[in-house]
Amino acid sequence: MKNIVFFKYKLEHIKKRLYFIMIIDWLEKKIMLKIVYYGPALSGKTTSIKSLFRHFGLEEELESIESSVRRTLFFDYGNISFQNEKWSLKIHIYSTTGQDFYIVTRPITLQAIDGIIFVADSQKSAFHRNLISWNELCSFYEESFKEIPKVIAFNKQDLPDKYDPKMFLDQINYYKQMNIDIRYTIALNGEGILASFEDILSSVFKKLYKSQLASAIQ
Repeated sequence: MKNIVFFKYKLEHIKKRLYFIMIIDWLEKKIMLKIVYYGPALSGKTTSIKSLFRHFGLEEELESIESSVRRTLFFDYGNISFQNEKWSLKIHIYSTTGQDFYIVTRPITLQAIDGIIFVADSQKSAFHRNLISWNELCSFYEESFKEIPKVIAFNKQDLPDKYDPKMFLDQINYYKQMNIDIRYTIALNGEGILASFEDILSSVFKKLYKSQLASAIQ
């Protein structure tokens, strides 16, 4: 009962929080973002993040709170930084746990985000779990969800017995969505993982340009 009350409190709290929380330090010339990987249990969120960090040679920098069977208990976390002549960019990357037993942790991880990569399991047996997870994600933000940059990564493309992604997209009214892209990934070998990451960063910075903040950076 205490967990249910706590979850309801966190759910109402997150709805009141501004989702877009990019931090720009004009004095130090630093930009900080927060990207969250979300999706149902066993969809490949942790594997996707590990693959991304491996690409940049940062796999050892990734922190995971796991159970004895290597399931994410709370979240995975790490950061990736880039630097040009004038500005530095630091991206804080999290995943949420997919296990329903730890559902109370998801709204906490989702606070103050700049973008979401939704990792969908492409197996037919996971179709409804994907929908439940997506609908839950939408419920955290309600009307503001459409403003959040999003990428749907249909993972496990290497496995047989996959559902048609159009079925999922039709169910979530994809064609009425805003700020959303699609990728097809194989987290185990890294296929599509970097492209998904690049897509979400592109969407986040498009919002930055639209808000006319970028003019002050140039």
